[in-house]
Amino acid sequence: MILFDSVYINDGGGFVLLNYLVQTLKNSDLDVFYLFDNRTKAYFEDDVALINKDFINNSVYDRKRFYLKNKEKFDFVLCFGNVPPPIRLKAKVFVYFHQPLFLKIPENFSIKNKITYKIKQVFLNYYKGNTDLWLVQSLFIKSSFAKKYLKNDMKNIMILPFYPPLNFDNISINREKNTFLYASNSAPHKNHENLIHAFCDAYDQTKAGALIVTIPQSDEKLCTLIEDKINVGYPLKNVGFIDRESLIELYLSAEYLIFPSLAESFGLGLAEAVDAGCKVIASDLSYTYQVCNPSLTFNPFNRDNIRDAIIKAMREDLPSSQKIISNDINQLILLLSE
Repeated sequence: MILFDSVYINDGGGFVLLNYLVQTLKNSDLDVFYLFDNRTKAYFEDDVALINKDFINNSVYDRKRFYLKNKEKFDFVLCFGNVPPPIRLKAKVFVYFHQPLFLKIPENFSIKNKITYKIKQVFLNYYKGNTDLWLVQSLFIKSSFAKKYLKNDMKNIMILPFYPPLNFDNISINREKNTFLYASNSAPHKNHENLIHAFCDAYDQTKAGALIVTIPQSDEKLCTLIEDKINVGYPLKNVGFIDRESLIELYLSAEYLIFPSLAESFGLGLAEAVDAGCKVIASDLSYTYQVCNPSLTFNPFNRDNIRDAIIKAMREDLPSSQKIISNDINQLILLLSE
């Protein structure tokens, strides 16, 4: 039996990938036991196809207790949440690593966030010996992970990207000129504040354009900033958290995807936007070029540079963006079948 451990995944792009992988595993012939974060219970608890499953708190204590109790039960373990099991198992263990903040913490993070991720890095380093193979989404993550945690030894790291494709076929929506979309959660490294201020600065010069974001109402600080900007006349729109089907319409209605994130292991929105026909304006960082050839890049740490890129996009005819990354979900399932 395979243990699929996703205890450290409960929201954001990681949850999108988690759900896609779970649905794919359900349709395979593999015998899988699913270990979920308690916060995903509302989503997975009533799925009758997931016969073998359990929900626990995403704490070190509860996770270790589960492994100690069930350490002889599984032949294979896939940890989809960056961190190996807290004990060494006889079973073969694969860990899917997809958290760039475990590699480098942005300088503009708050002291609290810096401490939090530094502790997580120490935790990962402590348990790194409890895995047999690391799976990552790009060459950049592979080399960065090996440098930080494995003394540049890459022999036990495999590049295996996957993402859930959106179906844009047979949908006709008028693309709104000079509309910029940033479909992302509001984690600090997503860099929303710089983007919002930069867009408003660009609007002051051009009196054109619109910015759409997907900030959940739970992020009161960002929601307040957006409301304040709207109240003084800036064309911002926050649609909040939306489902995958509604996201299709957003991509098809926007001319540009603007992606100012400071750190990504994959950048799901980049791939989705190119598939939708958006022109991608993105951070001039390594993760961008692992996914696509963007139409335009900017320095995401410099608000003025983001502003200038927005203005340039509206004044010039940018080239189309091209996707580079592939979807290797079938190869991952095959790997688990061996």
